[in-house]
Amino acid sequence: VAVASLLWAVRFWVRPSHRIQWPPVCWGALVFATYGLVRYATADVEYVARLEALRILVMAWLFFIVLNNLHRHRNNDLLVNVLLTLGVLLSLYALVQFLSGSNRVLWYVRPEQYAGRGSGTYICPNHLAGLLEMLIPVALAALLLGRGSPVKRVLLGYAVLMMLAGELATVSRAGYLSCGLALVGMAVFLARYKNFRWAALGFLALTLLAGGWFLWKNPTSRQRFIEKAQPGQPHDLKVRWYLTAATARMWLDHFWFGVGPGHFDVRFHAYRPVAIQQRPLWAHNDYLQLLAEGGLVGGVLGIGTAVLLGLGVPVTWRYVRRAQGGLVTKRSDRAAHVLGVSVGLSALAIHTAMDFNLHIPANAAVAVVLAASLASHRRFSTRRFWVRMRLPGRVLLSLLAAGSAAVLLPQAARQYREGRALEIARNTPYADEQHAALQEAVRVEPANAESAAKLGEFYRLESWEGGDNWKVLAEMALEWFERSIKLNPFDPHPVLKAGMCLDWLDRHEEAAAYFDRAVELGPNNYYVALLRGWHEIQVENYPEAKRWLERSIEIKSWANYAAYNYLALVKQRLEEQAARGAPVNP
Repeated sequence: VAVASLLWAVRFWVRPSHRIQWPPVCWGALVFATYGLVRYATADVEYVARLEALRILVMAWLFFIVLNNLHRHRNNDLLVNVLLTLGVLLSLYALVQFLSGSNRVLWYVRPEQYAGRGSGTYICPNHLAGLLEMLIPVALAALLLGRGSPVKRVLLGYAVLMMLAGELATVSRAGYLSCGLALVGMAVFLARYKNFRWAALGFLALTLLAGGWFLWKNPTSRQRFIEKAQPGQPHDLKVRWYLTAATARMWLDHFWFGVGPGHFDVRFHAYRPVAIQQRPLWAHNDYLQLLAEGGLVGGVLGIGTAVLLGLGVPVTWRYVRRAQGGLVTKRSDRAAHVLGVSVGLSALAIHTAMDFNLHIPANAAVAVVLAASLASHRRFSTRRFWVRMRLPGRVLLSLLAAGSAAVLLPQAARQYREGRALEIARNTPYADEQHAALQEAVRVEPANAESAAKLGEFYRLESWEGGDNWKVLAEMALEWFERSIKLNPFDPHPVLKAGMCLDWLDRHEEAAAYFDRAVELGPNNYYVALLRGWHEIQVENYPEAKRWLERSIEIKSWANYAAYNYLALVKQRLEEQAARGAPVNP
């Protein structure tokens, strides 16, 4: 994107007559991107805000570059063909995964929860479903409405069938719902026109019958729908509701401007409901997450931009369709593209209310490219959105492109080096290599609080081995945990680990303050309650330790083995104290 922005700027100087398109949606995109960059400057945790601001910057440039450089018919066809080819290849890979039962994505092993489902080259199958639901309507509209040779139509038909099969292989409930609703809406719309009525309704009927048969025959898909209504299951609807309610509280507490770009995961600890002990990372509802991170101002700007894009579709449709007396009489590639992209983006808009597709860069980029391509068709309705760039405009655009490239290119290199170092640290079995990799990660990116905490944990574990330099290592660990706390003051985990180091150094009074702070940051976190009880064991306050360990088990009664083991130990110590007649509360 950085290179493309520079090439675009050069194009203005090589060809001064080059014009840009500026439909109303461009104002929304520009203001929203500007707001995101401004909020980055005021964010609490610089590292995560910077990553989010970089994504916003990349997507904004991508939108304007596609809108103004890939709008010609030949380029548009090439764009669609590349995306549909990608969709078909990923669908074929997903079918191989689904039919063979493979849980691998290239050389990676997916989490066990995705077993039995196809995901293509995504890790999560839901995100492949998000991609395909955008592309299936594009291919289907081109097949039904577009012009072309018989060979092209056969290839389009094959693409539709393969991507529908890939969508089914994902076993994504939200994907099924959003894609199904989009195809129903598309069929109802085309039923207005006699030319396409029976083809659209016939295809819809066959698709629904095939999808229903698959759901009935496939045990994985049936089980996932059954789990949705079973309390206590990981996919229980109540769990999603708890997450939604927590996100809404986060937004209401920061109503106007939100918690900051990328800060949902950072601030979630304070809003965590007891029912959710995993790290959700995202709100699983991009609209609510936008409100939580950007506040009402960011929500209005982001959703308003999408509304501006949608408002241009009916106007564009009237000019791109070939109509006579209200009946479409001729095929039109332009009409097919406008209809297909509109329906595809509508499907994603439905899905994104139940997932986080727009926080997956691959899907966000495809959505932005399709949105820009759709907006470019507004030129067929009027010429007033063409703007000739005079000298001041060309200078401004060149400066913006150069400035963005100066930011994006070094950041890309830095993120690559940091990611590579963290990958080595995560996978190497050797302590020396892990240590060197973590040191490299914090050297390349000193603002990452999680890397600092990982290095602190490395030193803490080394200290607990009990070597001659255990005290020095504990002090070093404490120093890195303090650094992590300074970089991200909302995460209770480095606070807990700093408290453990202080207990290890027999500085129990100082440790107590850290554990109390951790409880304030994560009041409903089972691990916080567990280590709070562990601290009380260190000072032999067994009644208080018992209370906190029971609280940990109350929050999470399953797979909480440490809490059960420590609680058994505490009960044994209390019995020994009672047998000796010693005071229970020292």
